[in-house]
Amino acid sequence: MIFIEKVSAVEKRLKELRNLINYHDYRYYVLDSPEISDAEYDELMKELISIEEAHPELVTPDSPTQRVGAPPAEGFLPVRHRSRMLSLGDAFSFDELSAFFERVGRALPGEEVDYVCELKIDGTAISLNYEDGLLMRGATRGDGETGEDITSNIKTIRSIPLRLQLKKPPAFMEVRGEAYFSKEQFEEINKERSKEGLSLFANPRNAAAGSLRQLDPSITARRELDSIFYSLGYVSGISFGTHWEVLQFLKKAGFKISEYAERAGDSQKVFDFCSRWQERRDTLPYEIDGGVVKVNSLDQQARLGATSKSPRWAIAYKFPAEQKTTKVVDITVNVGRTGAVTPVAILEPVRVAGSTVSRATLHNEDEMRRKDVRIGDTVIVQKAGDVIPEVVAPVTSKRTGAERVYRMPKKCPVCGADVVRPPDEAVARCTGIACPAQIFERILHWASRGAMDIDGLGPAVVSQLLQKGMIEDVADLYYLTKEDLLEIEHFADKAAENLLNAIEVSRNRPLSKLLFGLGVRHVGSHVASVLAKHYPSMENLKGASYDDLVMTKEVGPRIAESVVAFFKQNRNLRVLDKLKQAGARMKEAHKAEVPQKLARLTFVLTGTLTRFTREQAKEIIEGLGGEVSSSVSRRTDYVVAGENPGSKYDKARELGVKILNEEEFVRLIGE
Repeated sequence: MIFIEKVSAVEKRLKELRNLINYHDYRYYVLDSPEISDAEYDELMKELISIEEAHPELVTPDSPTQRVGAPPAEGFLPVRHRSRMLSLGDAFSFDELSAFFERVGRALPGEEVDYVCELKIDGTAISLNYEDGLLMRGATRGDGETGEDITSNIKTIRSIPLRLQLKKPPAFMEVRGEAYFSKEQFEEINKERSKEGLSLFANPRNAAAGSLRQLDPSITARRELDSIFYSLGYVSGISFGTHWEVLQFLKKAGFKISEYAERAGDSQKVFDFCSRWQERRDTLPYEIDGGVVKVNSLDQQARLGATSKSPRWAIAYKFPAEQKTTKVVDITVNVGRTGAVTPVAILEPVRVAGSTVSRATLHNEDEMRRKDVRIGDTVIVQKAGDVIPEVVAPVTSKRTGAERVYRMPKKCPVCGADVVRPPDEAVARCTGIACPAQIFERILHWASRGAMDIDGLGPAVVSQLLQKGMIEDVADLYYLTKEDLLEIEHFADKAAENLLNAIEVSRNRPLSKLLFGLGVRHVGSHVASVLAKHYPSMENLKGASYDDLVMTKEVGPRIAESVVAFFKQNRNLRVLDKLKQAGARMKEAHKAEVPQKLARLTFVLTGTLTRFTREQAKEIIEGLGGEVSSSVSRRTDYVVAGENPGSKYDKARELGVKILNEEEFVRLIGE
């Protein structure tokens, strides 16, 4: 009996300490209004740690001690988002913002629409899963459908609640937000990296993304990331009428939301919000590059729907680029993976929009001549979309006469092959099929996250592999040995094993990723997915004629010409053969064998399904040859209605469209 009383007292004190520390974390990191001193906080934490060390069986996942303490991870596992994480479309002027309002008005004729405005923070998107109020998983955005499990690193961000401050939390909830650095913390991180001889982060966004992908959570913890939350993904057991209600719910649950978010009853108030923060952006403790405008009504959001990439009910207004003046020290050219020879201005370093700029693109020869940019000029520089540094114009009044006009090279500075500019193009290109610069860029592209995602295959490693003659193309990566990699500078056993494992894993990437990684001109990630869907093997695609390709949905003449030209080159065919011999996936898994029983049928999904998420139902329909639309029309064949269906259900009844409940849908697809 005495033993039970002692344990009960210990458990009671543990609960008190955890509640106190979580409360003071919330006051300090979310409200920025602490109630106790750092010393008092430290005493509470010390007591909690000592009790948990004495009673390890009483440690819980939501204990403040679990924010930092997970061992370094071997790698990041994939996480499938229950609800897709879409990216926002951009408006770069008030005219483009007006066009957004007009599109919304046309889609919702005669309806009143009000908006919510928020600041667009320069950070990286994150998604958190809570089950019965407890934080279970944190993930990156990834490709919008699948991210990476970074739970241990997410827990180090003290403004993120480990347990929701709700008496009756939803059974499951996806929360979307941004992890970011303050300006002060970003500067501090780069100072430390400079002292250690490491490359500096280009901007807070890159720093945040890099910090969340550290395999050792203690490194992430030392960098003191912050967070802000702005939406919900999939939620069970609770519903809302407006986006503003969602924000207030998040605040009540313990999340930090934007204190500057505003409701805007009409478009003029949106313009006022954007203008005001464009002028005041430098007064904030963190970097912003614009404002986010969202339709407030969730019912209207659902009816507006989304494209494959972006919601139609929201847009990001990007502030005009910040401009600075500096001097052009030199002009050189960069040779890209497609052979494009691009003039680049080498600048005296200058701070622009949150990062230091020392190089800026001049785009092409015509643009350089039009602007009349010369070596030695004082120039105005900005970041296009606050991302890519570019030269706006020279300050001609500061010319001394010593400035020099740059002439584009006739020979590639990397391989010596002729540089040719096709008559109908603005871009000059290197004609060297074995140009090392192109191979270097192609291999980096192949290894990038959007393509084959080979972690550890960065510029320094690729450069050495090429210099040592170990690789000549992407296929050679799959024939590397541990002995080869140990010849790379600073590579030890563990690094070599990790890279070989990453290369091995990449063999099984889907055909769409492989197609995108090949770098076929005009074939981006979306087009690669379209091609893989319609031509589910490399042999199918290789055998497709120009006429076949242009008849494929979303494939135009330029893409068709480029694909046909790619397969006509013997060098490319040899690389594909080497990849096939190396075991790279050359066909989509099982796609061809699935009966297309829903071919030419269009579906609309509404309400909450119990057996599938919306994305899973969409995948099933598309896998069986059907299409999923975001809006109901007379061309809709079926509306699948789950629990609490919205206005799409009413629209279907009005138009006489056949409505299926979940059981009927299961029977239709064949369980």
